[in-house]
Amino acid sequence: MTLDTRLLEILVCPIDKGPLDHLPAENLLYNRRLQRAYDIVEGIPVMLVDASRLVDDAEHQRIIALVDGADSN
Repeated sequence: MTLDTRLLEILVCPIDKGPLDHLPAENLLYNRRLQRAYDIVEGIPVMLVDASRLVDDAEHQRIIALVDGADSN
């Protein structure tokens, strides 16, 4: 399930108010600056800090490679 483009344009990280990367295949919004992931559950982004998760360095590199690879297509 993909999110509406207009929604993606206004969603920001609740911590630093910066933009998020969208990984539709993983149902995920990702803040690369803070290495924090926000799940998308049944098409609804869960933008609660307490429900988000920190991502370790290996997972961060994997996510960035996916995002950057999608951007180059």
